[in-house]
Amino acid sequence: MPINPDAVGSVGEPTEISWTSKQSLIYALGIGAGVADPTGFELEFTTENSDGVTQRAFPTQGVVMGGGGTPDFGSFNPVFLLHAEQAITCHREIPATGTGIATGRVGNIWDKGKAALVYLETDVTDPEGEPLWSTSAGLFLGGEGGWGGERGPSNDWEAPERNPDHVVSYATRSDQALLYRLSGDRNPLHSDPTFASAAGFDTPILHGLCTYGFTGRALLHATCGSDPARFAGMSGRFKSPVTPGEVLEVHAWEIDDATVLFQTRIGDRVVFDAGVMTRRH
Repeated sequence: MPINPDAVGSVGEPTEISWTSKQSLIYALGIGAGVADPTGFELEFTTENSDGVTQRAFPTQGVVMGGGGTPDFGSFNPVFLLHAEQAITCHREIPATGTGIATGRVGNIWDKGKAALVYLETDVTDPEGEPLWSTSAGLFLGGEGGWGGERGPSNDWEAPERNPDHVVSYATRSDQALLYRLSGDRNPLHSDPTFASAAGFDTPILHGLCTYGFTGRALLHATCGSDPARFAGMSGRFKSPVTPGEVLEVHAWEIDDATVLFQTRIGDRVVFDAGVMTRRH
């Protein structure tokens, strides 16, 4: 069965999810926290029992903590799946440990000709029904387009014609993907050379959501005073794959008190594009 465009709007069964202090620590290490200063800066994200320090979670952790029951939207070859876009909205600070109710749904499905672009959305509330966070993942499915559907809207994002207000540089580790996969994404594209070769890559690539996490971490520290409570959300498009060991540079432009535009680059190559971050004051 190919992709089913009629699945748009389908809602899955609410699912209880939970996360632990240990999972938050592993996620933090997976996006590079603590590398520059293991016993100083970022201790609130990398430890749970340091004197005078209360553990906190990175805002982007919500993208790996379960998506609820995703309704069926057809079938596809996973070798030709690429994570194209990602967004998260944090309705409040995500706690380092907790329980929530996740409800998944199928968002828009666009026909890109030789591929389909499918959006999977999730809303997470606390057990009392108060919103915690919402996510949207755009999946590019090669070979699944061509049914004559709408192509979807274009994106008119442009980087400001001035120097960025912040440039944050983070080196990824050569084993970054092996560490990051402990947060739940065991896709062999990021660890198995044979699978990666079948997908057209010379070597396993870094998880797109790991690049996303590194980027969110840079934005948190550079534009939110390292306070997760101020981080309201971020979105953007994956532009180019990252190989573990490469150095990420996050370029950020503060547009106003609430909005930051950003790109993540490796040298002159853009790897995460059309970035928009929102923050609270």
